Amino acid sequence: MLDCIIVGGGIAGMQASIQLGRYGHRVLVIDKGLGRSTLCRSYHNVLGWPDGVSGQELRRLGRLQAERLGVQFRVDEVIAAAKHGEHFDVAVAEGGGTLSARTLLAATGIMDRFPDLPGLTPCLGLSVYVCPDCDGYEIKGKRTIVLGAGDVGASMALTLRYWTDRIVYVNHERKVIGSTLLDQLLGRGIVCEEAEIAEVLGSADGWFGGVRLADGRIIEGERGFIAFGGNRVHSDWLAPLGVERLENKHIVTDPRSKMTSVPGVWAAGDIGVHSEQVTIAMGEGSQAAIWIHKELVKRDEAAKALVKT
Repeated sequence: MLDCIIVGGGIAGMQASIQLGRYGHRVLVIDKGLGRSTLCRSYHNVLGWPDGVSGQELRRLGRLQAERLGVQFRVDEVIAAAKHGEHFDVAVAEGGGTLSARTLLAATGIMDRFPDLPGLTPCLGLSVYVCPDCDGYEIKGKRTIVLGAGDVGASMALTLRYWTDRIVYVNHERKVIGSTLLDQLLGRGIVCEEAEIAEVLGSADGWFGGVRLADGRIIEGERGFIAFGGNRVHSDWLAPLGVERLENKHIVTDPRSKMTSVPGVWAAGDIGVHSEQVTIAMGEGSQAAIWIHKELVKRDEAAKALVKT
């Protein structure tokens, strides 16, 4: 039986696998390779990477490092989990089988919601961003277009005003914007366009150039931000275990150990409640792994003591 199954091979899950591998535990990472970190073309706020590093590269290097420590990987999707005594069974999509482990780490993250706009995908993670704390610096002084909906997009535009005063907010879904936010947009000199976006304009190598509206008008820009709200938290597979979740499906964890309300189950990264930073995900992955190790050692010592008696 495995010591730990890590569900999710993004930044949090990968970091946890390295830490657990260094303890010599039997670890399996299950991941489909479609997480949020796969979209980021360049993280610029990670220690040691002043010129940036892509999410894909971090994942690739992390896997190589983990495999050196004996960590196993499986390309699959976990669809449900069940607890049996002091171990867990997880059901996987491929072949309909189950896998067992003494502990579980949930690191399946979230996925941002954005419309299927022509021209958007090549720019995502390179010149069109989702997180102001991660990439606000990249728009410093640049003409920036917020592609969003209602209050969510308006709030993003106001947040980005810290880095640039050259902001246009396009309310693509034409959702109602509260009067207070509208007044704030006006007061901060942010133009608000109530218009549908027909196309994202950019170069073949992913550099954002603006948007074409449904009425034919073109708004030029140097950088873009996505703010539509409704991000999907990938935590439904934990529901059968009774893990405590918030209304938005984020997992509630102990702030010190990252353990969930179910003993033997931990959570790290964007699936929990934090500021959705790659560096924080790394820290949480390590933190959870340390406490998983403590629990495994505790169980082993208890089993040895029982044998002696």
